[in-house]
Amino acid sequence: MILIASILLIFYTEQCLKASVNTCGDCIKSGPGCAWCKDLNFTKTGEQEAARCDTPAVLKEKGCPPTDIINPKNDFIKISNKPLKAGENPVQIQPQEIQLDLRPGMPYTFQLHFKRAQGYPVDLYYLMDLSYSMKDDLENVKNLGNDLLKELNKITGSARIGFGSFVDKTLLPYTDTNEAKLKRPCSDKNEPCQPAFGFQHVLPLTKDGDKFKSMVAEQHISGNLDPPEGSLDAIMQAAVCVNEIGWGNSTRLLVLATDDGFHMAGDGKLAAILEPNRETCQLVDRKYSKSTLWDYPSVGQVARKLEEQNIQPIFAVTKKMETVYTELSKLIPKSAVGVLSEDSGNVVNLIVDAYNSLSSEVIMAHEALPEFISVKYTSDCKDGEKPSDRGKCDNVNIGTEVIFDVTVTVDRCINSQSFLIGPLGFNEKLKVNVRTRCDCECDDINQPHPHCKEKGKVVCGSCRCDPGFLGQHCECQVGQKDVASLKAQCQKDNGTECEGKGDCVCGRCQCHLTEGGNNFYGEFCECDDEHCEKYANKQCAGHGKCKCGRCECNEGYEGAACQCAKSDEDCKIDGIVCHERGKCVCNQCVCQGGYKGPSCKVCPTCQRPCQESGSCVECLAFGTGPFEKNCLENCKHLQHVMVEKLIKHDCRVKDKEGCWMLFTMTEQLGFDKYIVNVLKDRECPEGPNIAAIVGGSIAAVALIGLLILLIIKGVLYASDLREWKRFEKDRKHEKTSGTNPLFQNATTTVQNPTFSGDS
Repeated sequence: MILIASILLIFYTEQCLKASVNTCGDCIKSGPGCAWCKDLNFTKTGEQEAARCDTPAVLKEKGCPPTDIINPKNDFIKISNKPLKAGENPVQIQPQEIQLDLRPGMPYTFQLHFKRAQGYPVDLYYLMDLSYSMKDDLENVKNLGNDLLKELNKITGSARIGFGSFVDKTLLPYTDTNEAKLKRPCSDKNEPCQPAFGFQHVLPLTKDGDKFKSMVAEQHISGNLDPPEGSLDAIMQAAVCVNEIGWGNSTRLLVLATDDGFHMAGDGKLAAILEPNRETCQLVDRKYSKSTLWDYPSVGQVARKLEEQNIQPIFAVTKKMETVYTELSKLIPKSAVGVLSEDSGNVVNLIVDAYNSLSSEVIMAHEALPEFISVKYTSDCKDGEKPSDRGKCDNVNIGTEVIFDVTVTVDRCINSQSFLIGPLGFNEKLKVNVRTRCDCECDDINQPHPHCKEKGKVVCGSCRCDPGFLGQHCECQVGQKDVASLKAQCQKDNGTECEGKGDCVCGRCQCHLTEGGNNFYGEFCECDDEHCEKYANKQCAGHGKCKCGRCECNEGYEGAACQCAKSDEDCKIDGIVCHERGKCVCNQCVCQGGYKGPSCKVCPTCQRPCQESGSCVECLAFGTGPFEKNCLENCKHLQHVMVEKLIKHDCRVKDKEGCWMLFTMTEQLGFDKYIVNVLKDRECPEGPNIAAIVGGSIAAVALIGLLILLIIKGVLYASDLREWKRFEKDRKHEKTSGTNPLFQNATTTVQNPTFSGDS
């Protein structure tokens, strides 16, 4: 781990992610790789003071004397362990206190030694389910005290034992609220039975096994209605009632013996309990007084309180509940699960085995970690080389020393802070005090300097001007230059002056302080390191740094708020990420090119590129077409297979010769990649039949002529037929009238005037 830290240090010193800086202090705050050159003549006239801020290597290349390069490093003071007083437990961790003076962004690694001590005391609180189904188990537990103390004393030499019991909330639907049933919930009227209750503390931790036996002997079974019990209520009270239980400076074990599941947060709504559990001790006359007023605690609340109090739970459960409590154990660090026999006869061996297992597992973790401080652990144990939020070692025997490398990083300048590091389940802690090195230490003369035109003092090589003067050499007096032109220099794209986050003085933005007490920065004060995306109410989820409004994630994390552990397991199908059609972000596929679905498998709007692929299919399958000469180069995205038959085809495309090519396209991984099955035989048009065409033409002409003749003949026949019918009609008329139908009267009559009809 120290090697890794050295590599990180080299990496940081090789880069300087500097922002707009004006002073040495701004420079070393802007990045762990940044150094400052205090040489008076290092910058040229008109050059920004930020030019003094760069990596040490670059500053040397630019001519800054090595003695003028200011580059503060991490420092530490290892505080000696305090001498033990009489009666105190042996020391298991070294050191016990350390002082770190850290430069923001620069990690520091130190070693923490842990060695299990012989004879470390044990406190065991036995928390028993007294619902009616645990009747046989209670009889065995009554004789448990001396045997359990005897076995624990063999291991530690100093053990104490206590007892508490629980059933469930005394409300419907958990318990029968009939007055008689509340007083006597047991079904057997001859059975000794105590009234229904939630949790009651019976015996504080004691070394007196006989007292344990007598107190437990006075306990009787009780009862409730539904199978899940109020286990989490009882665990919470046992954890937070430190003084009442009597927890000491010891290895703290909490044994939960039950044969059923547990209610959790939200189940209280069934009894109209809406107030959440407040995680405080509420014992009145040794009974949980808020049982009917507060909801059950959540698993997260219980896990947090057990960890805060260094209590290691042992779930002694029946075989049918083993799976349930094994899953619960996964959510609670330093916990174990054991299977009870039908009458709890094996409980002593179960507890001893669980204690040995828990004690041999060392999990190093921190608590009360201040904001902007991160801690990573590695160890010399197997599988402990990868940095993680907790260090872990298994199978650590008494007297065996394990070493944890602890890497502490401070993201920004902070006031003095402290936090604790220690193994879970043990009260011993290392106190880590942290200060930040955010100021440059320069030997300056506190008087006007010629370099600053006698209008300011030299501070770390740059001028700190007197009031009313500005500029690299204090050459600019406020009010002497054209105001409009100076303000124009402070506007980005003719926008707001200094983005509204600073003052334009002598043509340069002097940035204001942010809400958090840091400076806005950038040429136009456009940046700050306090307004990045948050996740779980933590900026950059606590897994990255905020730089100019964007999260720069630590290694292993990604997302806009660094909220995701970098992984692509859920994006893979058969080892392929997102079908090569998208990116895996936060362990989810972000598809491209119109593809959808959790793995970018389908594209609802995409069509088979039949026509676009026609030229490639033609050259690959038949060696013709526009890509004939450079087919392999232009058609790399297609793989073709010639087939004798196609049951169905996706595409029907004409080739250069006018033949129809039939083929199917099977999409492959990525974009525009296909396997093409091409039908070997194309559908080509046959040549023209001249004889048939000529014969057909003649026959058509003859047929047309014949049709015309028939039409003419038909018209003439119809005309003659009409005339004949009219003639026949006239003949019939002649016979009846005596006139010749063919005779027509004269149209002119001439008379002789000399003719007289009387002679």
